[in-house]
Amino acid sequence: MTEQKNKVSFKEIPTFVGNNMAQKPSIPKGTRDFNATEVAKRSYIMETIKEQFQIFGFQPIETPSFENSDTLMGKYGDEGDRLIFKILNSGEFLKKISDDDYNAKSESVMTPKISEKALRYDLTVPFARYVVQHQNDIEFPFKRYQIQPVWRADRPQKGRFREFFQCDADVVGSKSLFQEVEFVQLYDAVFSALQLEGVTIKINNRKILSGIAEVIGAQDKLIDFTVALDKLDKIGEEKVKEEMRGKGISEDGISKLQPLFSLKGDFGNQIESLKSILSTSEIGLKGIEELEFINTAISNLKLKTATLQLDVTLARGLNYYTGAIFEVSAPEGVKMGSIGGGGRYDDLTGIFGLKDMSGVGISFGLDRIYLVLEELDLFPSTIADSTKVLFINFGEEEALFSLGAVTKLRRANVKAELFPDAAVSGKQMKKQMNYANRRHIPFVVIMGEEELKSEVFTLKNMASGEQQKLDFDALLDVLKN
Repeated sequence: MTEQKNKVSFKEIPTFVGNNMAQKPSIPKGTRDFNATEVAKRSYIMETIKEQFQIFGFQPIETPSFENSDTLMGKYGDEGDRLIFKILNSGEFLKKISDDDYNAKSESVMTPKISEKALRYDLTVPFARYVVQHQNDIEFPFKRYQIQPVWRADRPQKGRFREFFQCDADVVGSKSLFQEVEFVQLYDAVFSALQLEGVTIKINNRKILSGIAEVIGAQDKLIDFTVALDKLDKIGEEKVKEEMRGKGISEDGISKLQPLFSLKGDFGNQIESLKSILSTSEIGLKGIEELEFINTAISNLKLKTATLQLDVTLARGLNYYTGAIFEVSAPEGVKMGSIGGGGRYDDLTGIFGLKDMSGVGISFGLDRIYLVLEELDLFPSTIADSTKVLFINFGEEEALFSLGAVTKLRRANVKAELFPDAAVSGKQMKKQMNYANRRHIPFVVIMGEEELKSEVFTLKNMASGEQQKLDFDALLDVLKN
């Protein structure tokens, strides 16, 4: 007698019941299911971005969804480290924990012993690891793009998810500021291709922030100072000053910042004001010089739809950015956080032992771009087009003939389907028509006994109700055009 394995009766599978109803399954907070239309729209954004990446000469790579914990931990600051999803080791990992460590209930002690891997927090650090690991196989400067999901244990809210896609482009192995110029152009090219006008590309420079900290005597409080300054447009001048005082920045230093709070005008005017504020800071003046170069180049080259704007309060990524800092804002009137960002990092690969490898990169926020395009109704009307024509099924003989026509239409790149179940009554015929309507299929073909005998197809336009009898060549012509 043959032994049967892995054969489970449905009666053996438990059903979870509450209030006489089976418990409805759910997904974790901060994650989403996507229907066919949503997938099509997301693919449209990704393909648009990918096309521009390739036009600008970037090459694709992919890295694993999870990395060794020591690759990720300590690279994003304390706050970033807390948002990294850790993966428990396989097997009975708790047996390896001593009673003293277990009873101490210390996360810093326990975590390294029960978790050796983690889901990637972004694509930048895995990219740095990739460059170092494959440095002998790479031609520098190396231009790469990467479109993959990342995970963060963040508090979900509008435009912020725990699982989301990043679309990154980076160049490593070059200190040339022309790379920053090209990234501004790349942002402009992508948003122009998406028909998203009114986007603002904000730019700052880490050297300017360091120069300001130097001028006000707060070099040792650079992060505290910039975190407070970054909130200027959200909480206002007085609240920012209050926060700086709380971080130990002197009244004299805060008073020296006053011209910064009232910094206005176009790019050139703000630069001139900064030159006065940072006249005693060598590093600050170097940052101004770099920004002037980028602005002059962009002014000569012109942008299609985006605007380049200097924002001295911009202070993202200070744990690794060393030069230019980018952040992209949606058009005015759309309530959304940044839809892109990036910057220059002079030694990111140094964290893995490869020194003096300067790089610069930017990222596109796919999910936020999706929400912006949806709010502004900018997705093409045909983006979710799927099946063009549905053949109604009247029985085995008619269905077999219809399937031959469906096959020829597919070979001509026409999206066509045959309804799988035969309509043996008027009610079932109506069911097939309703199916076409719910799927937004624009045409149906009625292939009944009469059509089968004469080998013609009755084509019905579902929007107008118009019907016409056509041979196959005429049918193909109508559906293709």
